[in-house]
Amino acid sequence: MSITKKLSLLDCTMLIIGSMIGSGIFIVPAAMSRDLGSPLMLLLAWVVTAILTFLAALCYGELAAMMPKAGGQYVYLREAYGPLFGFLYGWTLFTVIQTGTIAAVGVAFAKFSGVFFPSISAENVLLEMGQLKLSSQQLLAMAIVWLLTISNFRNVKSGALIQNIFTFTKIGAIVFMIVAGLYFAFTNTTQMPNFSLPETVGNYNYWGIFCVALVGSIFSSDAWNNVTFTGGEIDKPARNLPLSLLLGTGIVMFIYFTINWVYLKVIPFEGIQVAENDRVGTLLSETVFGNAGLFIMAALVMVSTFGCINGMTLSGSRVYYAMAQDGLFFKRAATLNKNQSPQFALVIQAIWTSILTLSGSYGNLLDYVVFAVLVFYILTVAGIFILRVKKPDAPRPYKVFAYPFLPALYILMAAFISVNLLIYKPDYTFPGLIIVLIGAPVYYIVKMSKQKK
Repeated sequence: MSITKKLSLLDCTMLIIGSMIGSGIFIVPAAMSRDLGSPLMLLLAWVVTAILTFLAALCYGELAAMMPKAGGQYVYLREAYGPLFGFLYGWTLFTVIQTGTIAAVGVAFAKFSGVFFPSISAENVLLEMGQLKLSSQQLLAMAIVWLLTISNFRNVKSGALIQNIFTFTKIGAIVFMIVAGLYFAFTNTTQMPNFSLPETVGNYNYWGIFCVALVGSIFSSDAWNNVTFTGGEIDKPARNLPLSLLLGTGIVMFIYFTINWVYLKVIPFEGIQVAENDRVGTLLSETVFGNAGLFIMAALVMVSTFGCINGMTLSGSRVYYAMAQDGLFFKRAATLNKNQSPQFALVIQAIWTSILTLSGSYGNLLDYVVFAVLVFYILTVAGIFILRVKKPDAPRPYKVFAYPFLPALYILMAAFISVNLLIYKPDYTFPGLIIVLIGAPVYYIVKMSKQKK
């Protein structure tokens, strides 16, 4: 049974926006501010992230239009470098990137649910077996993951409808927060941010720290590529895939920059640096709305994370479906249910996500793979050069603007950040590489097992 093309341009754009905006934008500016020590450099970090993300989206547009297939980035890497590289990406996506992010966002949903229901807490342990503990917070996080997994057993249009509703609600709520913050800043006496350059900006070490700080903004801006995973289900993919990538990433990066500007206008920079539990968004809401601000922000984060989980659940399963069709994942994952949904792939994804949620290990794993994610992005963009040589006659309805300069610029920028992460954050980058490389022997074991059969 083949997948029917049902996703429109609006569906694709909402999938990108909904998957990108989770809880990170309301939290990571605190740690970034501590690292950078300057309001101007905080804004510059988001500008750099926006440029990086938009350049990558422009490049992915060519690959997406050329190969509109289920699996997206997995397929691009497979076609450019061979099945091993495709498998390494799919392996890392399944073991950490997609499932770890869903687990982390699920726990964020549960944490902010605790604002309305105090019994939902990490301290409220419901079951304890040796080192294993199940809290009400973990239970709710897993329940949400399974709820959205089961809802995606229906056809992709149903999942897209849920995504559209929550993404529109999310955008509306964030825009309301931005407008309310700006109104507060212009109608009250607030401290003007100091936009002077830090004294150490001329020191190369500072730019190494700048690259480390970008981990927060890059992680908050990730998952824009998830729409490519659903390539086989998109109507008019040659038009809708590249266009949705540009629209989705452009809208989100504008929102991210604007809300950081509002943070700086409403909250003293020192207040952002020491925000309780790094919850800058909550601090903004409480400053603007008083005691009600905590509940307003909690509701906003719950809506945001719910939509994020749905988008990532829907899209991630399509990669495992594509891998299974190549004989590199569980055989049953290559099948579709009566609604043309990769049900078994969805279930396997939910099981591993639940294990990560229960173990509590997803946080460290996600820190480890930010570097690996960048490396896969670099390899994918470089794949444009390789595929133009390997497949010169392949149909390319959309070609990346200003080739070869634009893809080369992205590779140089991302490589500079990656090298600095290796130098200044080795405790996180090398474990990430190890997670990826473990996939190599797994690939050959799977391949040998397949040959024997």
